[in-house]
Amino acid sequence: MKPYSIEFREKIVEIYEQGDISIRKLAARFDVSKGFVQKILKPKQTTGQSILDFRF
Repeated sequence: MKPYSIEFREKIVEIYEQGDISIRKLAARFDVSKGFVQKILKPKQTTGQSILDFRF
């Protein structure tokens, strides 16, 4: 399985940051695991920087 694209991750983060949806509902909406959503949101919650700020 290929890694999810940056654009896909950005879309998830953007929708979450709008504040209208829970992590569980967001995961179901995009058919990904709750853990995946938590993983891409964790840097924002702990350091204030999005994982998207750390492009490789």
